[in-house]
Amino acid sequence: MTTTSTTAPRPSTSAAPRREKETGGALNVFSHAFLVLWVILAAGPLIWVALTAFRPSAEILSDPMGWPSSFHWENFSNAWNKANIGQYTLNSLIILAGSLTGTMLLGSMAAYVIARFTFPGNRVIFMLFAGGMMFPVILALVPLFAVMENFGLLDTRPGLMIAYIAYSLPFTTFFLTSFFRTLPTGVQEAAMVDGASHTRTFFQIMLPMAKPGLVSIGIFNFLGQWNQYLLPLLLNNEDEKSYVLPQGLASLAVSQGYRGDWGALFAGLTIAMVPVLVVYAVFQRQVQAGLTAGAIK
Repeated sequence: MTTTSTTAPRPSTSAAPRREKETGGALNVFSHAFLVLWVILAAGPLIWVALTAFRPSAEILSDPMGWPSSFHWENFSNAWNKANIGQYTLNSLIILAGSLTGTMLLGSMAAYVIARFTFPGNRVIFMLFAGGMMFPVILALVPLFAVMENFGLLDTRPGLMIAYIAYSLPFTTFFLTSFFRTLPTGVQEAAMVDGASHTRTFFQIMLPMAKPGLVSIGIFNFLGQWNQYLLPLLLNNEDEKSYVLPQGLASLAVSQGYRGDWGALFAGLTIAMVPVLVVYAVFQRQVQAGLTAGAIK
């Protein structure tokens, strides 16, 4: 008597890798399509504004999404001189120079002390800075206006600088505290042993070591203070010649119903975008390095 044995066919060993490859390919296609869509949504409006800045007002009104038939460079001269964009840009640069310097100096000093020294109340001070990031600035507008009025700082550049510093200091201190904690302590201890003071150790040793973090938070502060509109609208609204750039652009946009120089408006918007794009393009690698270094010990 003969018996026959049947064995089930073995599954193909190449089926699983093939399915994984197909799934990975589909995910890659989806991710790349999403990134392309994201680039179009992010860069599309910027390109449209830059191209529209070279068109006359008649073409903009008749065909808003069209291409410029010829490049009208006079839009930029009209925006810079007739629409006072040059004066607004100068005001923004002066205020930003003072506020950004003060923010970075005070924020780095506070973060260094919180991160590198142990004293009673250290944790409480750090949590107060962290809590300051959760406090909406719009809730402080009324008391801020009263304080600035009592000190005679309304419609002054120092008053606006102080408001910018107070607005940016919590996040700056919070970010740099985490970054200073990642720096090695051996160099600091060696400097103290050699007789270096706390001030010299901070400015000559610790600040150069924290350069990636300083550049990163400096870029964020630059973007936030350059585009700030609410605080100048509250504290610097008396004289139009003292407006910062966002105020000037808003005033120019409101006046378009009477003047109709839309080419100058888009030229002003392009002028406002250029510093932001240049700063980010130049310091892009430093920003990425600072964020990574601050997150990994």
